[in-house]
Amino acid sequence: MKHNPGIGATKELSLRVSVAILNRVVFPLPRNETQLLALERKATVVGNGENNIRVCAQPFGGVVNILNPFPLQEIAGEIQFDSEVSKHEQDFRILIPPSKWEVVKQHCLRHLENPDDTELESAPHRELVEEFEETLNVKLKPEQYTYQPSGFVIENDPVSTDNVNVQGQLTVRLYRIFEVHIIDNALCKIILSVSQGDSDQDLRGLALRDFQNGRNGRANSIVVLPIRLVVESYLALPPESRYQKISIENHELDESVMAILNDVPVPQYQRI
Repeated sequence: MKHNPGIGATKELSLRVSVAILNRVVFPLPRNETQLLALERKATVVGNGENNIRVCAQPFGGVVNILNPFPLQEIAGEIQFDSEVSKHEQDFRILIPPSKWEVVKQHCLRHLENPDDTELESAPHRELVEEFEETLNVKLKPEQYTYQPSGFVIENDPVSTDNVNVQGQLTVRLYRIFEVHIIDNALCKIILSVSQGDSDQDLRGLALRDFQNGRNGRANSIVVLPIRLVVESYLALPPESRYQKISIENHELDESVMAILNDVPVPQYQRI
């Protein structure tokens, strides 16, 4: 895999840290008690190959914004972002010396526990609203969902990222997890309709057209799966083999889906 060290990277700044909020978005099947899990389904043109379009489902959510960089700078030194994109967005995707990971991790845990924190984005709303608009063309309103924090997931052992901006960079991750319940029946029906109406092939076509029009070659939708089926599919694998992309009902699920499944033990995850 090609290694892209990111902007400002040096031998000392060899560890990439990615901090994100992930949401376990669930709702009941109408007129049924079956709990459904909603995932963001993303199609991406990889590299310059029009025939290489990846479609993968992942939890709703995204990278945490750094609202006030100065306290982080005091413990980690001058902030080096992994790319110009992260720098522009003030995304918590930074490069640090490996020796700083423990203090950076504790900094994140402390601030992300505070729902009104002024240093790190610690609530799920911004990403939820943005992604529901992208995937469903719906402006998500506060009265349509409830949410509650459900802990942290930490990947302490570095793994190579497949992020297209910094492909191959050794990365540790910290996720703040929220349980999100959709309580608006009309919205539940929209989610089901879009999931059933958009095929992976449809998404590939949209991403390809986006690429051919000179943009970033991406398309977003949603996929809904029974949460029991997802959990059982992972539990059917040996624990040491669960940290991988898997296919369920012909949909590829990203490794990060396991982070929102508290009842699936994964050796690579530390759950708090």
